Amino acid sequence: MKKFLISFSFLLLASGLKAQISNPIFWSYSAVKVADKTYEIHITAALEEKWHIYSQQAGEGPEPTSFVFTKNPLVQLVGKVKELGKLEESFDPNFNSTLRFYSEKVDFVQKVKLKNKTSTVLKGTLTYMVCNDRKCLPPRDVPFSVKIPGK
Repeated sequence: MKKFLISFSFLLLASGLKAQISNPIFWSYSAVKVADKTYEIHITAALEEKWHIYSQQAGEGPEPTSFVFTKNPLVQLVGKVKELGKLEESFDPNFNSTLRFYSEKVDFVQKVKLKNKTSTVLKGTLTYMVCNDRKCLPPRDVPFSVKIPGK
């Protein structure tokens, strides 16, 4: 009976490991000073091989990448989030639409202006969806925070 329980436990552990959702994307965040009290917030996605993330203007079907910034009285957003990377575009028969996406790496950049020279933290949530040639993972919401030095 003891051997059966041990064997059964290993079987459950092995099936549990296989059921874990893969995460083929790594996010990093930084603030780069570009002028007095002006910064670029870089939200960078690095993807595993054969995976892609959709543009903010993805096309019809998949969840486009989007950003919601938490209000911060010390920070003024300047313009919209820009995308820096190699934009790819192709027709996807699964969505019956021409889609825009990035493979390998994309840098989403939001320019901000501090209202004074006090350091602060910009927080928010990004929503994204990734796919490869065989499957798509469901959209995910990821909270983020970026320290802005202010000096």
